[in-house]
Amino acid sequence: MWKEGTIGIPKEGGSYTVCRYWLKRFDEPSVYGIDKGRISKLMLKIDGEVACNFDRGWDIRPSSEDAEKALAILLHEYN
Repeated sequence: MWKEGTIGIPKEGGSYTVCRYWLKRFDEPSVYGIDKGRISKLMLKIDGEVACNFDRGWDIRPSSEDAEKALAILLHEYN
């Protein structure tokens, strides 16, 4: 099942970093998922740039603290 959406990562001063995501997940955990979980494909974009990409393996690991936070949120929600 494909999901897409936006995550706002809070910054100092009350603003947010906008992180767009697209992910595909299985109904059950898989050897192809992140940490052998349910997410098999994931792309994060921050400011129009790919900040993280997983396609049955890491192509681009999270490239910033904001990308790491967004990944943690998505793993908690969908993996």
